[in-house]
Amino acid sequence: MLGDKLGDKLGDKLTENQKLIVTELKKNHLISLAQLSKKIGISQTAFENNINKLRKGGIIQRIGTTKKGSWIVNLKDDK
Repeated sequence: MLGDKLGDKLGDKLTENQKLIVTELKKNHLISLAQLSKKIGISQTAFENNINKLRKGGIIQRIGTTKKGSWIVNLKDDK
């Protein structure tokens, strides 16, 4: 299960919001933080905290510039 794999990598279980963020980044690696925040529908502070936790855990990373960069999700599917 996605949450279990991610939780093991981070040392604890991911929240539902963090799972949503990872899922959306997998769907669209070019999405901006503003677009992603709006799509997830949580406060800016909560969103930033979730992004920071995922980055620190090595789950996501940003490549390139803010405007022309893309996201990488560092997980492999078991399919």
